[in-house]
Amino acid sequence: MANKNKKKAASNRRALITLLNSKSPISEQYKTIRTNIQYSSVDQEIRSLMVTSSGSGEGKSTTVANLAVVFAQQGKKVLLIDADLRKPTVHYTFNTTNTFGLTTVLSKQMTLEKVIVDTEEKNLFVLTSGPIPPNPAELLGSKAMEQLFQEALELFDIILFDTPPLLAVTDAQILANKCEGTILVVASGKTEREQAVKGKELLDAAQSKLLGVVLNNKKLQNSNYYYYYGTK
Repeated sequence: MANKNKKKAASNRRALITLLNSKSPISEQYKTIRTNIQYSSVDQEIRSLMVTSSGSGEGKSTTVANLAVVFAQQGKKVLLIDADLRKPTVHYTFNTTNTFGLTTVLSKQMTLEKVIVDTEEKNLFVLTSGPIPPNPAELLGSKAMEQLFQEALELFDIILFDTPPLLAVTDAQILANKCEGTILVVASGKTEREQAVKGKELLDAAQSKLLGVVLNNKKLQNSNYYYYYGTK
């Protein structure tokens, strides 16, 4: 089990391309996504963003982690929250512990500022999931979550949420209408069209503001590299 966790941590670490090689072509694509997000709202700056997918293994966790890095590289104070209380990965990606985190704050055991962890990127901070609870959906829809949301907005310029897949559980839908924008990640050659459409329908039903779709694992024509954002 220990070796499996080490391999998973190493895999997630390699997927953090924007931190390991900020000049790479893939990192530039993340910066393009960042720019598109910023231009998607003319009237007001988007300060809360949720990244999700229809199913598992489509790259949403790696996508949100790299977006968090490129927003921080722009000078914004960023908080990445692992709201995937079923299969959290942020602690693997940033090589930190998960003893305390989001669930610790929501259950009033510790304050937000006490459990936030800084990263190698100067302006990027993470809030891991914390211990996996028996009632994830209830916690995410609680008044405690609303309070945490407001407190985080007072401390940070932008908050990004990593959420579970839409078709698996209702967690992402609960957060969807709280965030100012949502990004849907689909994997080329993996995500079925019906799944993607169903995911969008669920976001629409939750009154989410869908900013766009990130196409993952798409091979580039006439090039020797891939858009590869990894999978969980």
